[in-house]
Amino acid sequence: MSGHTVFDFDAFVDAFDAERRARGLNWFAFADELWDQSIALNASRPDDHCLCGGAVSRLRERGAASCQYALFMLRWLGRAPEEFLTGPAREVGDTRLPQAGPDSRLRWNLSELHTALNENRQRESLTWAKLADELGCTPSRLTNLRTARLADMELTMRVTQWLSRPAAAFIHPAQW
Repeated sequence: MSGHTVFDFDAFVDAFDAERRARGLNWFAFADELWDQSIALNASRPDDHCLCGGAVSRLRERGAASCQYALFMLRWLGRAPEEFLTGPAREVGDTRLPQAGPDSRLRWNLSELHTALNENRQRESLTWAKLADELGCTPSRLTNLRTARLADMELTMRVTQWLSRPAAAFIHPAQW
């Protein structure tokens, strides 16, 4: 994929930060709102760790977030990750995220993403090394998706773009 499509993390942070400020929320109130999107699920899972306002406020400095963590903000904004792509983005159809109620959280199914990636890689007769070169990463970052719980948004969005599929195809409401 020449001229990589990039998940514009700065634009993503700008979007939720602008909305946070418009709603008059400090970082801790914002983190509470993000967490409370799944209030019923949270009540049934008392060992889960809530979101920390300090950690959320430092995302811009970090310059990245895991794909799972970013879903809290995307859900709150009501926006799809494709809205934050720059570069030669492919048309992938309906990008709307699935609806999640207070009894669930949106989660990437990285194993499904790996399966789709591997099937397409085989169809294209590519080695993992050649595909990694095409996507601008290491082969292990791609093969690790099979068992990973976390991956960064940059990688997951490059993969979905290479597959010409919306991120939403790999995101589901989870109730555990």
